Amino acid sequence: MTKKLNEISEKHFRRKYDQLGEREKKVARHLAERIHISRNVDQDISEKLTFGQRLADKVAGFGGSWTFISIFAVVLFIWILLNSFVLITYNKSFDPYPYILLNLFLSMLAAIQAPIILMSQNRQAYKDRLSAEHDYEVNLKAEIEIMALHEKIDLLRDKQWSELISIQQEQLMLLSQLIKDLKKNQ
Repeated sequence: MTKKLNEISEKHFRRKYDQLGEREKKVARHLAERIHISRNVDQDISEKLTFGQRLADKVAGFGGSWTFISIFAVVLFIWILLNSFVLITYNKSFDPYPYILLNLFLSMLAAIQAPIILMSQNRQAYKDRLSAEHDYEVNLKAEIEIMALHEKIDLLRDKQWSELISIQQEQLMLLSQLIKDLKKNQ
């Protein structure tokens, strides 16, 4: 196997197998073993997520949706309506204008939501990096496979040309023999 890996790396990468980077070694191994390299990176990562990571992704997904914005707007509107008009008429307003308690809740929500969204974005960036590395490996293997196919087609074409030339030479010999025979018979 090592001999085959060295042959593949020298032929396609023009370096010895030991001098290749990790990704190139992986591609060379897949080429040598004739196995596919593609996989679902998202699925691989999703299977390894902890409960907290999955929860952070769901919170970030919900926090960046129109559903969240709509619910948030309705809650704010009800809060302001309740404290400005309804409870003031009964003299029982618990958060009168300028809504200091509402500002406190909004600040706490932002303080909790921001790091959760950042955790989710960091994980997404990690996924993107893995996906880009995987795309590079797949593209590299595909490029090498295409080059190998081109070489095979070139060899076939060269073989066909040699066969055609030999057939043509044989036909020329037969034609010259026929011409000689015709000249003798005349």
